[in-house]
Amino acid sequence: MKPSLPPLQRCLPPLLILACLAVAGCSATTTPGPTGTGPGGAATAGASDGTAVKSASTGQPQAAPTFRGSIATGRDAVRNKVRWSWRRGCPVGPVELRLVRADYWGFDKRVHRGELIVHRDHARRVLVVLGKLFKAGYPIQRLKVVDAYRADDDRSMAANNTSGFNCRRVSGSSSWSEHAFGRAVDLNPLRNPYVTRGGRVSPPAGRPYASRARRAAGMIHDNDLVVRAFAAAGWRWGGYWSGSRDYQHFSSTGR
Repeated sequence: MKPSLPPLQRCLPPLLILACLAVAGCSATTTPGPTGTGPGGAATAGASDGTAVKSASTGQPQAAPTFRGSIATGRDAVRNKVRWSWRRGCPVGPVELRLVRADYWGFDKRVHRGELIVHRDHARRVLVVLGKLFKAGYPIQRLKVVDAYRADDDRSMAANNTSGFNCRRVSGSSSWSEHAFGRAVDLNPLRNPYVTRGGRVSPPAGRPYASRARRAAGMIHDNDLVVRAFAAAGWRWGGYWSGSRDYQHFSSTGR
């Protein structure tokens, strides 16, 4: 027969657990799925597109969420996302495009997973920019490929959706838009509308945000963190155009 342990030794493990809970506030936490290093130093991980990444509130300080981003190079990955926004005769083909998946902070102050299509030559740079915006806490209301709106730019802008590739012409022109080449991004278009010299605002619901004198979530201003992040990637802001100003627009060519 084994000798019985003294009462104190029998109680020691539970006492240690109680002390941990009382003094250190121990709690069980879950972590996001496996991560790794992706293009441009960004982390890569699998996550459901368009869903919020939830975390339980424990009342204790928590580490800042890690940005996760990836670039899909498979031909089918892009083709399935450009059924409306690409057609024969466009200046670039699906094989020249890349699907960028990235985390972003929503206007609801939660982390979401979004998608953006750009030219393969710019995918890495755009992913790095999105990583910088995430780290700075810059909010994006929606980040969906424009096919989610059947390639209707007006619908996409009205939803304040941030988008990239769309094989379309410049409004009122026969020239291809920079979006048709996959080398432009429109960011929070309702909060950063296109304003003509004559005062027309597109999208129309963006009129309250036409003046850069206003400060509101998602707005872009001269030399702010958004402009600097794109500038570091070699992209220029439409807010610097003379005459009409396209506050939502960033492109690699400045057009």
